[in-house]
Amino acid sequence: MSNQSTLTLLISELPLLRLGFRPFFLGAGIYAVISVLIWMGFYVFGVEFTFNGISATLWHAHEMIFGYTLAIMAGFLLTATQNWTEIRMPHGYPLLGLWVLWMLARLVPFTGGYLPLELMAAFDILFLISLFISVARPILRVRQWRQSLVLVILLLLLISNSAFYAGLLYGRPVLMYRGIYSGFYLLIALIIFMGGRVIPFFIERGVGYPVKLKNRPWLNNTSIGLFLVFWLVEVFLDLPRVSAGLAAVLAVLHGIRLAGWHAQGIWKKPLLWILFMAYASLIAGFVLQAMTVVLDISPFLALHAFGYAGVGWITLGMICRIIWGHTGRNIAEPPRQLPWVFGALILGAVFRVGVPLFETSHYVLWIGFSQLCWILAFGLFLWIYTPVLIQPRPDGRDG
Repeated sequence: MSNQSTLTLLISELPLLRLGFRPFFLGAGIYAVISVLIWMGFYVFGVEFTFNGISATLWHAHEMIFGYTLAIMAGFLLTATQNWTEIRMPHGYPLLGLWVLWMLARLVPFTGGYLPLELMAAFDILFLISLFISVARPILRVRQWRQSLVLVILLLLLISNSAFYAGLLYGRPVLMYRGIYSGFYLLIALIIFMGGRVIPFFIERGVGYPVKLKNRPWLNNTSIGLFLVFWLVEVFLDLPRVSAGLAAVLAVLHGIRLAGWHAQGIWKKPLLWILFMAYASLIAGFVLQAMTVVLDISPFLALHAFGYAGVGWITLGMICRIIWGHTGRNIAEPPRQLPWVFGALILGAVFRVGVPLFETSHYVLWIGFSQLCWILAFGLFLWIYTPVLIQPRPDGRDG
């Protein structure tokens, strides 16, 4: 066998490239630290960064949505689709190609203008197209129509990111705005949809005693359907009172939904209470959204209740559980440091959303503390989970 063939075989057999969650969760964790360090440098310390024509604020918003969060969703869907369909998902070189496309799009803004933004757009859009094909092909092959909403949301995310780049490259701020916010709410829609499946499932099997949770189909369908209406009104129509009214109704619906998933035993299990609290923070986001037309509060508080708390907590909780379970480890005995990991991110949300709700004279300081907490949480995550992600399963199985 030639040296090139040997190298090809070695790369294709790397544990990091055996299943989609491995490279994408690792990449997302590293990027979560680096991107927020850069944002802290700009926002708190006034360090000037050049992003090839993207403003720092716009870069931060886009990358937390289509950089960090979408990488988590990619790893989740590439892993879950194999479980749903029992069809082998991209691994080895095809998986590496997907990950490289995602990574190259993240790097282009830091090339000092040597690479044009058009290249960033091309990498990012090609990544989303490839991800959609990778997930859609096995789902359509086995005709799992119950996963259709996942495919619809992925397609809409592709359109949203394309709209953002079209607005950026051709000077159309409305397109940039709609692309960013549409992507943000669509990812939350995907979390709501998948959360209704996995959160009660994890709780029933994780509390350590028999429990049957209430997971009402009519409530699940209504909550996701009404949220999609909220997305349309919030992004495409200038109707703040209608948006606030929908948010109030959604807070009630999702509150009822979450109450049906409660079991006393979750509070002894970090991998369960973080998911429960994350979903509760989405409800807090709806409440704050409804309050923006009644009280004089910043709409960015609701935005970060959804984003920093809701999306941040649930993505970190999910990846910690998925990595531990899919690498053959005992899910009932997770790393003992997890309460510190989750606690840091919870404290960060308090600084980002809770404190500014009542005290704004030191706003930049509170933001800085929230950024430090985020960096600490994901730094601890990387310290614990990087060896797990890059090593083979201890039971010798593939995955």
